[in-house]
Amino acid sequence: MSNAPTPNKPMIVGDDVGKEPVAPFHLTFSSHFRPWLAKLDTGIAFSTYTAGKLILLGVGGKGGYAVSERTFDMAMAMATTDDGLMLAMRHQVWRFANSLLPGQLYEGWDRIFLPRQCHVTGGVDIHDLAIDRKGRLLAVVTGYNCVASLDMRGSFNPLWRPPFIDGIVAEDRCHLNGFCLDAGVPAYATIIAPTNTLGGWRPHRADGGEVIDMRTGKTVAKGLAMPHSPRLYRGKLWLLEAGTGWFGWIDTATGVFNRVAWCPGFVRGLRFIGDYAIVGLSKPRNKVFEGLPLDDELKTRGAEPVCGIHAINLATGEIEHTVTITGSVEELYDVAFLPGAKAPLLVGLQGEEARKFVFLGPDSSGKP
Repeated sequence: MSNAPTPNKPMIVGDDVGKEPVAPFHLTFSSHFRPWLAKLDTGIAFSTYTAGKLILLGVGGKGGYAVSERTFDMAMAMATTDDGLMLAMRHQVWRFANSLLPGQLYEGWDRIFLPRQCHVTGGVDIHDLAIDRKGRLLAVVTGYNCVASLDMRGSFNPLWRPPFIDGIVAEDRCHLNGFCLDAGVPAYATIIAPTNTLGGWRPHRADGGEVIDMRTGKTVAKGLAMPHSPRLYRGKLWLLEAGTGWFGWIDTATGVFNRVAWCPGFVRGLRFIGDYAIVGLSKPRNKVFEGLPLDDELKTRGAEPVCGIHAINLATGEIEHTVTITGSVEELYDVAFLPGAKAPLLVGLQGEEARKFVFLGPDSSGKP
């Protein structure tokens, strides 16, 4: 565990902190990132499946950043809850809940997110999570081409699939990768291509992407390059066109994708707060974004791909703040805001740490 914070010194804990670094990574912040985050009164979480990490970031309490990182097998999609967050991994979805009371601190940390519940899904390849108005945890089950609920009745319970998918089968046929809710009801989903054969979407990554209205089954936009992370915010359907690097919004009446900001990387992971969006960026897996317009876009702009987080002003389209990640972490999967968290501590599943934290729930043992 960490010691109490000292002025201007970062608070850092993690499964790899204090050990001989095997695969270190580094965070570099733009000059005004910390005051911007402090003004919004929020922390940030981001996941990386190739490096197997979930990282929580806050402004800290004494002038330095607070960073908490934990190792999880293929950490991917996240959903925030009133008291914590959900995280999808290779075979499981875990719920983490804050165990500190409002205003309570533990060695400078103002949140302690403890693992509380686990749902074992098996290898179904979950790409997106959300909690609907009924309180159900919903997931994009990419390996079975559907959106499903996760409860105790099965590994997953299919709720919706694209109209052209003829059954629930263990084949990634269209690479269904994202969805969003409207007033707590499933509304829009993104696919890489409308194909109904195993891996049929792969040759269409550059221009086969579609957005589907889940309520009608109709396609509202097509011709996209790997659309990802659809989100409804302030009356607009926003998304990331990962294959080009553009962040923008879909006019659902015309199907036009309105570009707002370009980012130098494979964009994936999108959340909103106030007048801002944060976007996750990844470097290419094989040096180049082979077969994607993004590769040509980078060359035309003379830009190098980066891994990190960009904060975009929705009014101007300007990228105002950045976190650049170097070292062993070269891709991000999802991002999330943690409202009110200045120093969020995540307790992982490895080692002895989980054994050390015991928090009592309501005590009714003395009642007759």
